[in-house]
Amino acid sequence: MLVERLKEPNTELYRSALETLRTLIRTSTSSMTSVPKPLKFLRPHYPDLQTLFDTWPASEDKSLFADILSVLAMTYSDTQPRGTLRYRLLAASLRPSTSPLSDPGSWGHEYVRHLAAELGEEFTLQKKATIGGTEDDLHALGMECATFLLHHNAEPDAVDLLEELEIVDRIVQIVDDNTYDRVCQYMIRCVNFLPPPDDLAFLRTVHQIYVQHQKFPEAISLAIRLGDPALVREDFNAPGNPAMKRQLAFLLARAQIPFEWLQTPSEDEDADADASLTDELPEDLIDCLSNTRLSSHFKDFGKEVGVLEPKSLEDIYKSHLETTRKRSTASIDSARANLAGTFVNAFVNAGFGNDKLMVEAEEGSSWIYKNKDHGMMSAAASLGLSLLWDTDVGLSHVDKYTYSSEEYIKAGALLATGILNTGVRTEADAAIALLGDYVDNKSVPLKTSAIIGLGLAYAGSHREDLLALLLPHVGDDTVSMEIASMAALALGFIFVGSGNGEVAGTILQTLMEREDKVLEEKWGRFMALGLALLYVGLQDQSDATIETLKAIPHPISKQAQILVDVCSFAGTGNVLKVQEMLHRCDEHVSAKGKEKEKQESKDEKKDDEKEKEEKPKADDTFQAFAVIGIALVAMGEDVGAEMSLRVFNHLMQYGDPMIRKTVPLALGLISASNPQLNILDTLSKYSHDNDLQVALNAIFAMGLVGAGTNNAKLAQLLRQLAGYYQKEPDCLFTVRIAQGLVHMGKGTIGINPFFSDRNIMSRTAVAGLLATLTAFTDASAFILDKYHWMLYFLVTAMTPRFLITLDEELNPAPVTVRVGQAVDVVGQAGKPRTISGFQTHTTPVRLGTTERAELATEEFIPYAHVLEGFVILRKNPGWEKEDKMEI
Repeated sequence: MLVERLKEPNTELYRSALETLRTLIRTSTSSMTSVPKPLKFLRPHYPDLQTLFDTWPASEDKSLFADILSVLAMTYSDTQPRGTLRYRLLAASLRPSTSPLSDPGSWGHEYVRHLAAELGEEFTLQKKATIGGTEDDLHALGMECATFLLHHNAEPDAVDLLEELEIVDRIVQIVDDNTYDRVCQYMIRCVNFLPPPDDLAFLRTVHQIYVQHQKFPEAISLAIRLGDPALVREDFNAPGNPAMKRQLAFLLARAQIPFEWLQTPSEDEDADADASLTDELPEDLIDCLSNTRLSSHFKDFGKEVGVLEPKSLEDIYKSHLETTRKRSTASIDSARANLAGTFVNAFVNAGFGNDKLMVEAEEGSSWIYKNKDHGMMSAAASLGLSLLWDTDVGLSHVDKYTYSSEEYIKAGALLATGILNTGVRTEADAAIALLGDYVDNKSVPLKTSAIIGLGLAYAGSHREDLLALLLPHVGDDTVSMEIASMAALALGFIFVGSGNGEVAGTILQTLMEREDKVLEEKWGRFMALGLALLYVGLQDQSDATIETLKAIPHPISKQAQILVDVCSFAGTGNVLKVQEMLHRCDEHVSAKGKEKEKQESKDEKKDDEKEKEEKPKADDTFQAFAVIGIALVAMGEDVGAEMSLRVFNHLMQYGDPMIRKTVPLALGLISASNPQLNILDTLSKYSHDNDLQVALNAIFAMGLVGAGTNNAKLAQLLRQLAGYYQKEPDCLFTVRIAQGLVHMGKGTIGINPFFSDRNIMSRTAVAGLLATLTAFTDASAFILDKYHWMLYFLVTAMTPRFLITLDEELNPAPVTVRVGQAVDVVGQAGKPRTISGFQTHTTPVRLGTTERAELATEEFIPYAHVLEGFVILRKNPGWEKEDKMEI
């Protein structure tokens, strides 16, 4: 009847008929499974109504008519696409500006979802001519829909809609206290699946929302992730509460943020950075930022957890359980065995400063003298690892060896000085004072130790005053490639992720000017790595450097290009980069007579390459870095990491020897300190490979995967390997190292580069892991030769895996917490549990890589958003009242 009335000539009846229709459609209730009755009955009339609509003159009645047709168009969406949106836009354009159209939400949830889907489609196709309405109209309608979705628990849909309309930054205007948290969590989780630059745009939008709602720890963690000094400084200075500031300082210290980032840029740049900052900030904040109390807290934590007592080598090896036939063969190479003992003792007792072999040894009977030549260097340096982070006591212990007449012991002592200062900043600035003089020493071991010591001690600090010390060694043609490469690597550590143009320029210049013969030395890869570390996490900012590298006519340029490329996208999960690295891995395959079905054009290219490379032995080192690059890019994102495991499986089956021996290292990187059963089984299989290089790297990777976890299955596998390889000194040495890594810090120290609920990647940790893996790309030339001290590169990735709760005065405050496996609850309805299979403990507690903690009661409110590392608590003012009520 109402439809018929609209067809009559009497225009006065139209308005009331339309109003009645609108009311009927809106108020008709129906079950969720069936089509609403009015739409069912009106569907046959839809074509007639469309024809009728076109005959009406423009008026407010016609606008209302269009609004109703927009709803009816939902039933015709299969034959007339985007009709809902078309009539909605017509209805808006026919209205006078004084009386705007009703909110799309008034037609119900299904209508809004329908409209949102058509909006995205329309914006993508950009067929505005067919539907009418400008881009601004689409944006305005999109915002209305998003607002409705946000208020009806459909936050992911709202974010997706605005992302499709390319206005996701406008979501800041429409979120409120109830919705911002879920929106932010969803957006952060989306970042891994977005191409650049959308990923950074999302992070900046989320950062804006957090700042708007005064969620400072969340905001500063995103500023760290973005690597933006200005944002970090703003967020750090935003809160007025001193306890909150200290909490932020702990977070910055964990991420190894350079002090310069916190300075106001107007200051005189020539002034000493640290000095000017200490004038600006109160002492307690400087303490938190410098990690000065890390050592004492770590030792207290060890006491609480019951692991303070030093462990002997036999405690780790448990050789009575090894499946060996004869005992006598175990001492094939006692010097090599003692050297392995040095590293095991250092890694296992790291940070506690009380091991029996080195620190507590009787004068003159120190373990150092049980080693010879370069072994003494590693032994003396191991002192730095035992006394890790303890700058006061540590320097006095190391000092006595710096006066040794034995050159290698002295060099080890210099390296120890660098190691024990890693990750800790002190006012005394002892490392530069003690090591600076030796950088120009005539002796190669002393010079190398001083350079690497500085690199480790100031990793991630971006200290400009170290440029004058180290840069000349990179650019000097007269120094050996070893010294030049180590200086480049040390600068890479210090300026990691800074994109420093001066360092990059000097390294590029050196690569261009050095003779081919020199560049072909095994040390070249470390110079390339030093360059690449400058760009960790900078994404597209490395493009100019990569283009410059392409101009260098030497195989080393290919290694450098790959390293710079993968470091720039480290941890982003960028699929295109992973594909690019896979292409690099198949480059030589056709030359070896496999995969003959390659296209001719590709074959021609490869023939050209063959001609270039066959003069000397073809250099395929770049493929090793391509394999590690796949792991480096994929490790920040769970789905990508899982998919890469399958890729590695294929590479292992079809790859050349260089690729095969690097695959285990990539597996170790992708799952550092996170022993997953499938990876352990795979590595265990590779550790018995016919190619000893593959087996050796697989054993070391087992150590990386289990680093600091005390994993019992892994310990057992390594004991079996010790028996299996008892006549292979190289493999046995590596097994011992892996055993030391698994029990690192007696199970309290991890090397996984991700922290803060695995959302932030530590750039210094990535640098340490990459440097160690680079040494293993040719283990027999570095680690198994006289450069075993390169294992200490791992120190920049070593951090305690604990949760320590403090009160507002920074004194320990034990509370009850639940610790369990982290569960991804983003986008789920309600308030689901964020951890599963939890156990209740009293802090301090140890946290695994994939574990998460939450407070068991509401007695305290944490200042941090993630319970990890140091967390400051305040008393919940409402708690005592509730207590009394219960009583």
